[in-house]
Amino acid sequence: MLIREIQQNDNASIAKVIRDIFYELNAPKVGTAYADPILDTLYEVYQEPRSIYYVVEHDGKVVGGCGVAPLEMLNPVQQDNTKVCELQKMYFAPEIRGTGFAEKIIEKCLECARNQGFELCYLETLSFMTAAQKLYKRMGFEHIDGPMGNTGHSSCEVWMTKKIV
Repeated sequence: MLIREIQQNDNASIAKVIRDIFYELNAPKVGTAYADPILDTLYEVYQEPRSIYYVVEHDGKVVGGCGVAPLEMLNPVQQDNTKVCELQKMYFAPEIRGTGFAEKIIEKCLECARNQGFELCYLETLSFMTAAQKLYKRMGFEHIDGPMGNTGHSSCEVWMTKKIV
């Protein structure tokens, strides 16, 4: 298996991985990554400054991914939004769960974020995604009381941050 930066021809594959997981988990389609208008153009989205998206490729097939980008703040006056990034769209097909690639890809994202001058990483997830939350905790993320970002993911009710300096 290989972790690499997303390429334009990966757009349809990673969008399918993400959508399939929402069906597999019977997760809400509204107010989540499933409904993001950018889901079919992740390569283009992550060409923005201080952004990167990695995919996991197995036998020539995209089976997961995760990215990091500046967080669009709910209240930019309260936080220096140049210092806060968001871990985004981390999803893995069933066949690679439990292989350690989630931790590896998060580490790559956090390293990139640190190199881009971010000091805090934010993420949000769904409450029933307990395996992901255990991973995030193990990697040093801590729960916070409410959303920091203006992500449009109103169905996500778990918010976490990690200092990355």
